[in-house]
Amino acid sequence: MAAVQSSLHTVLGAGPAGTSVALELARRGHAARLVDRSGSGEPLEGVERVAGDVGTVTGALAAIEGAEVVYHCVNVAYHLQVDVMPGIQRAVLGAVERAGARLVVLDTLYPYGETHGEVMTEGTPWRAASAKGRMRAALDENYLTAHKEGRAKVALGRSADFVGPRVLNSTLGGAVFPAALTDGEVLALGDTDLEHSYTSILDVARGLATLGESPEGDGRVWHLPTAPARTTREIFGMLGDLVGHPLKTVAMDEPRPFGPFDETFMNAYAELFYQHTEPQVVDSTAFEHKFGVRPTPIEATLSETLEWYRGFLAAQPQA
Repeated sequence: MAAVQSSLHTVLGAGPAGTSVALELARRGHAARLVDRSGSGEPLEGVERVAGDVGTVTGALAAIEGAEVVYHCVNVAYHLQVDVMPGIQRAVLGAVERAGARLVVLDTLYPYGETHGEVMTEGTPWRAASAKGRMRAALDENYLTAHKEGRAKVALGRSADFVGPRVLNSTLGGAVFPAALTDGEVLALGDTDLEHSYTSILDVARGLATLGESPEGDGRVWHLPTAPARTTREIFGMLGDLVGHPLKTVAMDEPRPFGPFDETFMNAYAELFYQHTEPQVVDSTAFEHKFGVRPTPIEATLSETLEWYRGFLAAQPQA
């Protein structure tokens, strides 16, 4: 029996997260709209792709027209974030306030700043010292204030570093999986013996979709389902087992251009490099207990990510 279509759910931003959220919403039987500047890209079963500009309230209102729930998964290049993201927030928040739609925001760990290995929970203090961390903390305060004042219904879902299908620009992405499959040099950032949490992009999608279906989650920050942290050395060992040979690793102890990460990116990322010189451990117990959604084991995530990268590399033009 076909699933009954529910009210429209609109996803802003068609990167790996937004695309995965839209597909998850369609899988759950929702009418799903995916908005980005071009409105084009790979065909997605059950998803309507729409061109839109959410840099202004007018543009954002047009993008979310008719939506009951809006998912803010828009991001911009690292070197532009501090200047651009606040304006996007003003537009999106202003639009949902006028339209009366609920808002689910994909968030980062940056507001916590350096934790010196402390396990991050939703109760961890926000101590960001970096420009991007302070900017993200200010955005989050704005979201929570809008909810508290009754101007909008908002839930925030925080994720650790992404890993999974379509994820290229991550510390466990395009600098790792292609090289693992081709016996090239695999990039390791910082100390490989430190624990580091990664969130499956498919768990990001499941988590945000769950928040979109659950108004009781509004008004606070949640950590999206995240598998127990492992050291980079352990993860690379798992990858080596999956591809059938030990990985050739290159450790980077300070920011510099490498592989898909050019000089502009690494210069902008430098202030966040502390994430690779101290343990980054995320606890998602609160979400798991509240909503009954468990994270995918990291072994399964690595396997499905390798499978996606095999297809991705095979589709690239031959030199």
